[in-house]
Amino acid sequence: MVWQSGHATFFDFFGLFFPSVVNYLIPAAIMSLAIPKVNPRTATDEVQLKRGALIICALFLATITTAVCFEQFLHLPPFMGMMTGLSYLLFYAYYLRMTSDEHDEDFTTFNIFNKVAQAEWDTLFFFFGVIFCVGGLGFIGYLDLASAYLYGGWGATVANITLGVASAIIDNIPVMFAVLTMNPDMDLYQWMLITLTTGVSGSMLSIGSAAGVALMGQARGIYTFFSHLNGPGL
Repeated sequence: MVWQSGHATFFDFFGLFFPSVVNYLIPAAIMSLAIPKVNPRTATDEVQLKRGALIICALFLATITTAVCFEQFLHLPPFMGMMTGLSYLLFYAYYLRMTSDEHDEDFTTFNIFNKVAQAEWDTLFFFFGVIFCVGGLGFIGYLDLASAYLYGGWGATVANITLGVASAIIDNIPVMFAVLTMNPDMDLYQWMLITLTTGVSGSMLSIGSAAGVALMGQARGIYTFFSHLNGPGL
């Protein structure tokens, strides 16, 4: 979102690589202390990838590359690249369905729209609600007051770290959307800081990131907010 808004270029974000690695290694090392020192039981059944699995993985990488290239070279919004990537998947899903054996039920009834809806429907409703609320707060002026209090009173560094921690509860995308709506006068360093803090802190709780919300939607009753709080001892 910071990239789309023009506050940073695509290559500026490579500077966040090493801080992101550090932010991963420290909590991973702490959580490893809570994992029992035993070897988990391995599955005895042989698992094989279904036909087309590796190509779909390659299409995922092609989708990300398309979105970046659309913005970087064609100056088109990244969502157009993502939609183009979805068309890659739709064409390949059609190919799988047309070339499948009539006895292969996995592909003869394969519908990629159902798969996408199953993964993203809850996430879409979630984001519609939170971004709708953020937009309303900006319209009635509360975000201007919050910007004056946070960035004017606390300073950009403390405000960006605080908002990053808050993204674990509110979700990192609406927090970033709120910051972009406030549009405080910050240099590149501070825009990278808010990107790092919201990205890292958004994963502190399962409700703080789109990936966590999508996973809870997929694993209904298995992975929940409260099971997330139980940590690795679950």
